[in-house]
Amino acid sequence: MVRRHWFAVRRAPTARQRLVLTLLAFLLPLGAWCAVAYVPWLWHPLVRVTAAGDGRYATGQLIEKAAFAAANAELSVAGQALAAGDPANPVFLPPPHAVAKALVTGFTTPPKRKGEPWLHESLLHSIKLIAVGFAIAVAVGVPLGILCGSLPAIAHLVEPFVDFIRYMPAPAFGALAVAVFGIEDEPKIAIIVISTLFLTILVVANTARLVERPLIEAAQTLGASDRQLLLRVIVPAMLPQLYNDLRIILGSAWTALIVAELIGASSGISYFINQQGKYRNYDNVFAGIILIGMVGLVTDQILARLSRRLFPWQERARG
Repeated sequence: MVRRHWFAVRRAPTARQRLVLTLLAFLLPLGAWCAVAYVPWLWHPLVRVTAAGDGRYATGQLIEKAAFAAANAELSVAGQALAAGDPANPVFLPPPHAVAKALVTGFTTPPKRKGEPWLHESLLHSIKLIAVGFAIAVAVGVPLGILCGSLPAIAHLVEPFVDFIRYMPAPAFGALAVAVFGIEDEPKIAIIVISTLFLTILVVANTARLVERPLIEAAQTLGASDRQLLLRVIVPAMLPQLYNDLRIILGSAWTALIVAELIGASSGISYFINQQGKYRNYDNVFAGIILIGMVGLVTDQILARLSRRLFPWQERARG
């Protein structure tokens, strides 16, 4: 039996190697985070005071090492009791165990201010915004992209304006969105649509252009009309790649969400992260960020498995 190299060019790893590599994809960053958080000599630029002595610092206070050493030098000259402290990270870099605890307590601990949403309420609200905004962008962008990629006249009519708009940052439309739609969820959805619609048109148009020419010529030889070419040749041929395109564009919708939720009435997971940052609860900030990544990863994996069910021939072709 020939052993497979782990990093051979254009050769898929074995099932066991894939499992190991997938685990390492998460364990390596986690290991680096643990090293920075727990190993004192790697990155602990501050001192957490454990005993104040006769100094001016309070127990538990975080002090820069140089300032702590200078204060102890003054106490030593004066013959007073020295302060004691342990190396510490800045408060904005919580250790992994604190973030893990925040992921649990965030769903069980009520908000500090009355009327603020719980973590799960914020997350569900964000998912709703993403779903509505992405659905609108797909409903408009996919048909228009297919037409642009299939009909050159439509491409010349639409794509110059799309190229012009897509270079404009979506947050620049924030004030206009609030003026038109009000301060509730509508301007947030509008920003998500603006962020994804024009990208969707261009990506889908490019996918339509990649449909193999022999397929179109064979259909034309058999007498297919333009309508039949579009609906029975181009669209079915591009479906697997179109599905993957939309998976990628969904990620850009989550990126737009962070800005969109700060427009108008603040709400959603971005508002939760922003508020926790103001309270200096950085373990909750990290928990919120990780939660977004977890939702995105789970969603993408579900869509990937569904893709293998919908387009099994693609998996065999790659195999």
